[in-house]
Order: sequence, then C-alpha cells, then structure tokens
Amino acid sequence: MKNRIWFLWFFLAPFLVLWGQYNDFYESSRSSQQEVVWNVKAMHPEGYTMDVKAFDDEGNRYDVKALEDGNQRYIMDIKAFIGGKKLPVKVLVSEEQYKPIVAIEEKGKVFKIMAITKDGSLLEVRGVRKSGYIVHIKAIAKDGSFYGVKAISQQGKLNDVKGIKMYDKRLEITMNGVEVHAHVVALPQLQ
Repeated sequence: MKNRIWFLWFFLAPFLVLWGQYNDFYESSRSSQQEVVWNVKAMHPEGYTMDVKAFDDEGNRYDVKALEDGNQRYIMDIKAFIGGKKLPVKVLVSEEQYKPIVAIEEKGKVFKIMAITKDGSLLEVRGVRKSGYIVHIKAIAKDGSFYGVKAISQQGKLNDVKGIKMYDKRLEITMNGVEVHAHVVALPQLQ
C-alpha cells in the first residue's frame, strides 16, 4: 500500500507542480469561483499563530495565501496578493545556509516572505533543509529556533507549507530572471 502511495506521489506531484507553474505565467487576475483561500501562518510553540506576509523594499505588507483548487486539494499553490495580482511564491537558489523565500513579480522584482510576531517583530521565512525533493520551510526566531509554517482553512484544517522540487538539480527554473530552487506549496500533513 505504501509503495502505491509513493508511486502516486511521485507520478502526480510533478504534473501538479507543472500545472501550477503554467498558471504562474498564464493565470488571469480574476479568481476562480471554485477557488478556496487558506491563510498561511507560522505556528509558535506557545500556541499562537503569526501572520506570514510578503514585504517590499519600503516595508509595505501583502497577504500570502494558499489556494485550494476546486478540482484537487492535495497540492495547493502559495501566492502573494500584491497590487490585484497573485504572485508565485518560490524558494530561491542561494549559497546561504537557509534559502530565501520570495514572491516574484513579472518584471523580476522580489518580495521577501516574513512572519510577524505578536510584538510586531519580523522573522525570516526560509527553506531550512532538504529531504529528497522536499524543502522544509520554517520561520526562524532570533535565537535560531524554527517555527512551522502552515496553511489553515476556515474549517480549521491544517496543511504543511513546503518547497517541492521536480528535478534533483540546484536550479529548478529561471522565472522572470530570478533563479528558483523550489516551488512553494501546501501539502497535507503525513500521519
């Protein structure tokens, strides 16, 4: 049974990521009537959630959400809602220990993804480690602690936010002049 699940995972995941990539370039700014929006939050061990937002160079904040397609619920795109557009959120190619997570605009401008603590300070959201084709994404506290990043539905369902790779190479794709290491998605939690 587990072999079948892994087979389906590795068979369907690349197709669904490619479909999301196609939508990154060609989706219209109007949202689908079947689309369900999930909140993206960082989870603090004391039991509260922290908003996850995209930030421009001037410090303006923009929503980051997971989009559930009416046709499937297994892999959800993570998008930043900026200027009436839904921008793709990606893990960047980087030599740093932890890989940056950004939203990418059509002209190649990037928006940093950060978590906001209850006292208003900002925590970087980064790809902290890779397991096979999955990049684990966490908010990083000032003391170096990692906080999980989750997509939360209005019904209270919880999905993990991860980077997903289709290729075993460092460079997944170049999008609008920006080198991408992995695509950021929300996946059901494994049990």
